[in-house]
Order: sequence, then C-alpha cells, then structure tokens
Amino acid sequence: MLFNSFDFLIFLVVVFLIYWYIVPKSRKLQNILLLVASYVFYGWWDWRFLSLIAVSTIVDYTVGLRIYKSDTKIIRKRWLYLSVLFNLGLLGFFKYFNFFMDSWIDLLASVGYNSQSTWALQVILPVGISFYTFQTLSYSIDIYRKKLIPTSDFIAFGAFVSFFPQLVAGPIERATNLIPQFLHERKFQKLCITSGCKMMIWGFFLKLVVADRAAIYVNAVYNNIENHEGLTFIAATVLFAFQIYGDFAGYSLIAIGTAKLFGFDLMTNFRRPYFAASVSEFWSRWHISLSTWFRDYLYIPLGGNRVAKPRWFFNLFITFLISGLWHGANWTFVVWGGLNGIYLILEILLFKKERKGLFNILSTFILINFAWIFFRAASIEQALYIVKTIFMTPGSLFIGSGDDVTASLYATLAIFILVLVELKKEYFATLFSISKHKLEFVRMAGYAIVVCMILYFGVFGKGQFIYFQF
Repeated sequence: MLFNSFDFLIFLVVVFLIYWYIVPKSRKLQNILLLVASYVFYGWWDWRFLSLIAVSTIVDYTVGLRIYKSDTKIIRKRWLYLSVLFNLGLLGFFKYFNFFMDSWIDLLASVGYNSQSTWALQVILPVGISFYTFQTLSYSIDIYRKKLIPTSDFIAFGAFVSFFPQLVAGPIERATNLIPQFLHERKFQKLCITSGCKMMIWGFFLKLVVADRAAIYVNAVYNNIENHEGLTFIAATVLFAFQIYGDFAGYSLIAIGTAKLFGFDLMTNFRRPYFAASVSEFWSRWHISLSTWFRDYLYIPLGGNRVAKPRWFFNLFITFLISGLWHGANWTFVVWGGLNGIYLILEILLFKKERKGLFNILSTFILINFAWIFFRAASIEQALYIVKTIFMTPGSLFIGSGDDVTASLYATLAIFILVLVELKKEYFATLFSISKHKLEFVRMAGYAIVVCMILYFGVFGKGQFIYFQF
C-alpha cells in the first residue's frame, strides 16, 4: 500500500477512527489494532512476505529475553549471534542472492565458462526488508550491550517491528525510543494531530510535486543515455538530487506525521542536507536514522576514530562500502558508497577546521551530485559513459517537448519553492513563519495553498517511492 494512493487514505481514516473513537482507553487494544493494521498495510503488496516479519518478530523477541536472562557472557553472545545470523542471513538471501549469483556467472563467463542455465533460481526482494531487519537487529544488540531491558509484551514488540508508518522505508527506529511509546498510554491531543497533518502535507508536496515531477525529466535522460550529451546529464543529475531528496524526505515526513496521528514520535530523518558545507556534515543531515545506525553498530565497533589513522580510514571506508551495498544489490551502489568514503578521508587529510560558507556548500553539492550519477545509473558502464560525456561532450541541453517541457517547468518551480522554504528554516528560523503565525486564518491559508499546489502540480498514480527497492 502506497502513501500516495487512495487505498492508503481510506485505510488511514478507518484505522484512525477505530484507534481514537472505538478503543481510545485501552492501550492493549490500540496496540493490537496497530499490529493488525500494520500487517494489512504490508500484506497489501504481497501477503506471502508477512511470514518473514512474523518469524523475525518471534526470533528477536525470544533472543532479547534469552540474552537478558542469561548469566554468562558466552551464552549471551551465542544468542546475539543467532539474531545477527538470522537477520543478516534473511537480508542476504532475499536481497543479495541474485546479485552474487549474477556476479559469479559473469565472472565465469569472462573466463569462457557459460553457467547461465545452472542457476535458475530468482529471488524476489520483499519490500522494506532492509529497514525492519536493521530495526530488530539493533534491539538484540542494545539488550546485549545492556542499554535496553527487553519487553515481555509480545504484542507491543510485534507492533514495534511492523509499525506501518515507518515499516517499509524508515526512519529506522531504535527500540529505546519506540517500544516505550507502545507501553505507555496515548492520549488524543489536537496539537499532535494538526502537527502530523502539516508534516504529511509537506511530505506529499515533496513527493508528488518535487520528486515525481523531476523524475519525468530524469527518467527521460537516464533511461536513454545514448541520446543525450553532457549538459543534459548535468541537468538530469541535479534534478535527480532533488528527486531522491523529495522522494525519501517526503516519505519520512509522511511517516513521522502519520505516527503523530496515533500519538507516536519518530526521529527526524532529514535536516536540510543540501545546505551542508562538507560531506561529513551532509551525512549528519541525510537519512539520519541509517547514518547513526551504521555509526553505532558498525563504525564504532570497528574502532571508529579511536585507532591509528590508517585503521581509522579503513573503518570509514568499509562502513561506507557496506552502506552502499545496503542501498542496493548492484556494483553502482558499492562505488557510490566508496566515493563517499573517499570524500570523508580526503576531508580529514585536507581540512583541519570546520568548513563553512557558500563556496563549501556548493562544492559539497557538486561532490554529492557526482556520486549520485553512480547511484542513479543502471550499471557501472553507464555511469562511466555519463561521466565521460559530461567532460568530453558537453553539447546542448535537452529541453524536450510537450509534457516534458511542462514537467521540467513544474519541477523547477517546485524546487525553487523547496529551496526558499529550507533557506528560511536554515538561516532565518526566527523570522516570519506562516505555519506558526498567531492568526489561524493565515496558517490555514498557507497550507491550503500547498494543498492546491499538490492537487494541481502533483503527479498521481506514478508508482512507488525510490527507497522501497532497498
């Protein structure tokens, strides 16, 4: 079930009304409702994959209790290994089996052995598996580290694992933040409802107007690279930078806003990343829930920056390589992750002070965009062709005709509005604010305008969010 669908609107209204008007005083019944609703939400794509979430829930619920009750470190560690092997094994099989098999077949083919018919199994990638496996895995690790006491409430834990607002594309919540919210009573608060609705409206603007409008031009170029030249690739890549931001930040805002409708607070996942003055700052602003996950559960356990400089650089690089692979089963994502790792190492070597100012913001934006080429391209060969064309054959800018021109103009207008809004939030937060204006009429008028823009400029029925494939 997609957020940007009529099905979701009906689903959300029904669950909201039952939650607050039929079972408002029973925390247990509310949790049962959220658990059932989450399974319906996920099963809308393919009910067969509900078994994966159910098994993952049972395994990590059991492991958490066993770790906590075990008296010896070696027994606790064995239970932790079970959780790690299960979750990473689940993720590895469904997400990477095809990738590694295809890579192996290509390697054999390069030495003259055709094994194409030997490996016929094709594994379907379940939506959101990268997100909920990381979420449950962090639960077991935090209990092992004695940062968390496991819950004995299986319904609450099941709802935590499958919570539908953030199930398929995050934010990747920590049990220390989300589980206590399932264990305490939630009360209807008008302020939370209105705040959630405002977040959802802006999230839909980012998705339907910014991302999906930009996608029309981006797809026209990246899906037909042989017909385009350097300037066009630059324009398409910049638009892709805003497409993926609008798509994923939009999803996160809709998820956070939806959670607020039910009395839950999820973590902020984006914080105006394109105003970052360095790549390290960019990663403190972009997909924050994943960045901090890799920091806490991979980078720091490897030694972080508390080791000799060569090992520190290795820790950074391997963390970003794995982060790249997490994003998708394709060598393009590995290169993308490696590029970001190299950027960070070079920053440490070349810059001793914190970077600030417009020049650093623009240079960071250029570096991030260069890496986005590999993220968006279908293959390494295509990415290299695009890079070569940008530097060797600038050519003319593709404008298109008809719907292409309209989509490009609408996308440019939407991005301009987005930049103005974020510029105001970043540098002039204390100045005039429509959303916080003392007159209700002004606040309502502002959001009414955004809704009208969504209805008029938005692209409806054009498919899922980008990060669903991860």
